[in-house]
Amino acid sequence: MIKAAGLSLVVGFCVLLSLKEVASHGDHAFAKIGIYQVTFALTDTAYVKASPTVLGSKNSEWVTVSISNLNPSIDDWIGVFSPANFSDSTCFPENPSFSPPYLCSAPIKYQYANYTNPDYKVTGEASLKLQLINQRSDFSFALFTGGLSTPTMVAVSNTVTFDNPNAPIYPRLAQGKMWDEMTVTWTSGYGINEAQPFVEWGQRGGEQKRSSAGTLTFDRHSMCGAPARTVGWRDPGYIHTSFLKDLWPNQVYTYKLGHKLLNGTIIWSMKYQFKSSPYPGQDSLQRVIIFGDMGKDEADGSNEYNNFQPGSLNTTKQLIEDLENIDIVFHIGDICYANGYLSQWDQFTAQIEPIASAVPYMIASGNHERDWPNSGSFYGNTDSGGECGVVAHTMFYAPTDNRDKLWYSTDYGMFRFCIADTEHDWREGTEQYKFIEQCLASVDRQKQPWLIFIAHRVLGYSSALFYAVEGSFGEPMGRDSLQKLWQKYKVDIAVYGHVHNYERTCPVYENICVNDEKDHYKGSLNGTIHVVAGGGGADLAPFVPFETTWSIFRDYDYGFLKLTAFNHSTLLFEYKKSSNGQVYDSFTITRDYKDILACTIDSCPSTTLAS
Repeated sequence: MIKAAGLSLVVGFCVLLSLKEVASHGDHAFAKIGIYQVTFALTDTAYVKASPTVLGSKNSEWVTVSISNLNPSIDDWIGVFSPANFSDSTCFPENPSFSPPYLCSAPIKYQYANYTNPDYKVTGEASLKLQLINQRSDFSFALFTGGLSTPTMVAVSNTVTFDNPNAPIYPRLAQGKMWDEMTVTWTSGYGINEAQPFVEWGQRGGEQKRSSAGTLTFDRHSMCGAPARTVGWRDPGYIHTSFLKDLWPNQVYTYKLGHKLLNGTIIWSMKYQFKSSPYPGQDSLQRVIIFGDMGKDEADGSNEYNNFQPGSLNTTKQLIEDLENIDIVFHIGDICYANGYLSQWDQFTAQIEPIASAVPYMIASGNHERDWPNSGSFYGNTDSGGECGVVAHTMFYAPTDNRDKLWYSTDYGMFRFCIADTEHDWREGTEQYKFIEQCLASVDRQKQPWLIFIAHRVLGYSSALFYAVEGSFGEPMGRDSLQKLWQKYKVDIAVYGHVHNYERTCPVYENICVNDEKDHYKGSLNGTIHVVAGGGGADLAPFVPFETTWSIFRDYDYGFLKLTAFNHSTLLFEYKKSSNGQVYDSFTITRDYKDILACTIDSCPSTTLAS
């Protein structure tokens, strides 16, 4: 329903139809580089030098890249490559009838020579500060002229390497299939024939024990298409996951990652800690963060990411600063926007390490992780850049029965979360639909009163311009298939990403607000509050130029949600801006168990004298 009538309604839709669909973000920064157009013209009139040449034991270090070029131009740029040897000997052409290109891989980052050197075009001298992370190989730096589209390589630097490129790095916690199980996933350069991976862990200050880890990896042919299996390919190393079981609720545990080499030497990570999950129904303070579409950014300003995911570092910064007041995080799709450039997954896991190493970091599947034609995706687009879900469900653990079908439930104290996979069919009669109903129906609301539905694409309501142009205000067939489940099982809040902004609805059912309250809900909601939280970091998406009756609050900015369960009867919802961490929208729900039992429209089965 729309707050418009007659002429104003017609004008509103004429405006919509006259506008092209607004892309939620542009192409990946690396897609601008004409990798197949690169020519080699190494010359004595230009040089590049990087220092230091050996980086320390930290997972992230800064290097200084010095540039000298007797024929400088304003579009000269430095590409950072890893492995350092990026000659055509490492190229694997898709079609054997064609020779591979001179340059066979995209850089892991790039920066213009004049980024911090405005006089570069005059002097030909520049110095760049670039941040490197440990990525299991060495690095080199190449100077290109001719801009991004028709680059010519004129100089290559010395190599730079980390002290131990294979070291275990970037731990990522996630809840296991049981509430008293925590999983630890990390990346290393050690295969199972080189070292035995494990986690040493225990209650803080108590006896420590070791749990072995399983190991996964994938190769170029696991990818579904370009650029993931061509210029975007980079060896992912080895992904290890260990299961820490029989945890006591709400206790602090310490852990560190280990690899026992064949000669008996153990390679250790630094020590980390986490707090175990409360048991289902436990009455304690429980704080949940939810957002989507964050992506990654570069602290050194490289890759022109200020035009692609400008809010990412701010969101990450706010979460790190408030980490003591966070218990679990849900990143609900469009995780790092690697789009087939696999080095970006390392960059992303490095960015979130302070968060993911300390609290469970749960993910949902988005179009930029999964979608690819003829891959089993519900949508036939190319948004994953050829990754087709393989990278996401290998890099991150989720308590699913099938890694490729990323739907699952997880309990956290007084919360039950039902996470859908919008990149697979959710419609009535499908395997996923049956899972969603089972997840919603099986929760004991006396123990877990707060029932939250999560999905990437908007299966409920959104006033985004691109949805309105389609005439749906949400994913076509989304709420048509699922709203009777939300209503029947009294879902409190449904949260989505995909649309890069923030929006909250009234408690709504079948397009109608069923509760007039906006800030303090008491008793039964009588419907579900739908929230878009897709402003984690990627380029923002505009709203329609008119109001919708079910929309209470909109914000064209970057931000994230925080849900705080104080007890079984009080829940606080907050929307915070990434720029400053301040609350810009909030509401509370207070109620008793009897309020959940109360019947509303279509929420209870019909009865007869016979029944």
